[in-house]
Amino acid sequence: MTGMELSLRFMVGTRGMEFFCYHRDRPGSATLRDQLVEEHWSYMDQYAAELIARGPTLSPDGETATGSVHIVDLPDLATARAFVFDEPNYQAGVYRDVMLRRWRNVLGRTMWDFPGGRDDGNQYLVLGLGSGQAADLVPPDRDELIAYGPLLSDDGTAWLGTALLVRAPDPDAARAVLTPDRYADIEVHDWTFGGRR
Repeated sequence: MTGMELSLRFMVGTRGMEFFCYHRDRPGSATLRDQLVEEHWSYMDQYAAELIARGPTLSPDGETATGSVHIVDLPDLATARAFVFDEPNYQAGVYRDVMLRRWRNVLGRTMWDFPGGRDDGNQYLVLGLGSGQAADLVPPDRDELIAYGPLLSDDGTAWLGTALLVRAPDPDAARAVLTPDRYADIEVHDWTFGGRR
């Protein structure tokens, strides 16, 4: 067994399955999204105990939602698929696409346990998409990380990248959390804590 296989086996573990879900908004769907906010929150309330993190990605000016991130611990892939596709915004056509990947909660906490609080500083979603030898399995500095973990194949055996939520001074600093030459692409999106206050 290779080192990567051992690392992935450790990451997958024997607990419930954790999933990273990113719904990207369709252009022009902001009004519909606003109309469905209570339905969306009520739907998510059903998963309050399973949510690790949640919140919208935002336009650079912070005024318009561009997508929704949900990191959730569910029993299996079928339940995760139902979670993302039964969501009211998805059903109504707010989203243009969905990324659903197995994920591993390296920090072992939820966003509500983040010691930095939910209102201070700039917050970002960073998606590093890759393949092959796993990278960045252990985060370099946990203090500013809100959520962190590898993206995995449906069966949990292949590394497909890294997804994290981080507080950082700017997008470049957020991007720098990952090792750039290990990814085919790194996306950085403005993000904020979601849900009811």
